[in-house]
Amino acid sequence: MELFRIGFLRFTIIDMFDILAVFTVFYQLYLIMKGTRASQMFAGLILIFVASFLVQFLGMQGMTWLIQSVATVWVIAFVIVFQPELRRLLVQLGQTRLVRAIVKERGTSTIDELVRSAVMLAQKRYGGLIVLQGETGIRGIIETGVNIGADVTADLIVSIFFPRTPLHDGAVIIRGDIIQAAKCILPLSDSPAIDPTMGTRHRAALGMTEEADATVIVVSEETGKISLAREGAFLGRDYDGERLKNQLQKILFEKAENGETEKAKPATLIDKLLAQGKTQTK
Repeated sequence: MELFRIGFLRFTIIDMFDILAVFTVFYQLYLIMKGTRASQMFAGLILIFVASFLVQFLGMQGMTWLIQSVATVWVIAFVIVFQPELRRLLVQLGQTRLVRAIVKERGTSTIDELVRSAVMLAQKRYGGLIVLQGETGIRGIIETGVNIGADVTADLIVSIFFPRTPLHDGAVIIRGDIIQAAKCILPLSDSPAIDPTMGTRHRAALGMTEEADATVIVVSEETGKISLAREGAFLGRDYDGERLKNQLQKILFEKAENGETEKAKPATLIDKLLAQGKTQTK
C-alpha cells in the first residue's frame, strides 16, 4: 500500500518498516558501542553508509566506487581492531530472551553459583562484594578493576575473594552470566541514615546502588552474614543459603508463575532482581 510519493519515489508501508528496522539495528549497535573505543569508528561506518546512499541516489558513479572501496577496508579494519568489543556484543546477543528460552537452565545455574559462592564465603569468613549490573552503564567502575571475562562459578568467585590473592580487595562486577571484572573500587555512601556499625563493604554496596540500578550481594568478613542491597537500601542483611536461593528463584520465576506475558517479564536476572526490589519497596 502506497503511503505517499517524493518525486518519482513511492513510499509504502513496507518501506516504513524497513527504515524502522534499519534504525533499530543501528541504534542498538550504538547503545552497545557507546562509551567504548569502537564508538568513533562505528560513527565512521554510519557516515560512510549515509554517504553511499546519497551518491548512489545522485548517480555519482566515481564517488560510489570510491566509497564502496573504502567501506570494504573499513569493515575489515573494524573487525580486526575491535575484536574484544565484538566478543562483548556476541555475549550480549547470547543473553537475549530467545536464547535464554532455548537454554533456560543457564539462569538457574547462575543463581546456584551465586548462592553457593555467597554461602562458601560466609562459611570461610571471607569478605565478599558482588555487583550485579543493571541497565545503567558502570564502565568507569569496571575500569578501576582487573578484567576477568569468565563465566559465573562459585569456585572462581571464592578464589577471587581469598584474602591472600591480589584481587580480593574490591568488588566483583557481574553482567548477565559473565564476571566482567574484579578488584573494582565502588563509591562509598555518605548517607547520614547509615547504621554506624556498618563496615566499608556495606557502605560501598549502598553507594553503588545509590548511583546505579545495580544489585549488590555483600558477605561480611566479621560476622559471615549475607546481605542484599539495591536503590541505596538493604533488602535483607541475614540470608542463609536456602533463603537466598528461594528469593532469587522467586524473583526469576514469579511473573511466569502468575501467567503474565513474556513481554511483561524482565529479560535478565538483574532486571528481575530490580523488579522484585521495586515491588518490595512499595
